[in-house]
Amino acid sequence: QVQLVESGGGLVQAGDSLRLSCVGSGRTFSTYGMAWFRQAPGNEREFVAAISWSGLSRYYADSVKGRFTISRDDAKNTVYLQMNSLKPEDTAVYFCAAGTYNGLKQGRDDYRGRGTQVTVSS
Repeated sequence: QVQLVESGGGLVQAGDSLRLSCVGSGRTFSTYGMAWFRQAPGNEREFVAAISWSGLSRYYADSVKGRFTISRDDAKNTVYLQMNSLKPEDTAVYFCAAGTYNGLKQGRDDYRGRGTQVTVSS
């Protein structure tokens, strides 16, 4: 069992940066692939980025490629999402998830946090 808690969301202006954090419980955190998803009001959940359990592989949605960076620090049981050059269309609740790397890329997770709100004003 892995419990995930996100933080770092907020209200920013277009062009600003934010770094989201997700802290996981449990000694098996380092064995999981990790990912970020987002969901805007009225929209389905959207994949954002994933990182393998080793940290050697990363995968991004085309909409965030070049602007967002996913990373992990297993010593802190934490995965990060650095978001630069934010746009109003990035406004959503951002969720952290754990699972297999390939499964996460296809939208399948084993565990999910409750999310943190990111709002980007124009």
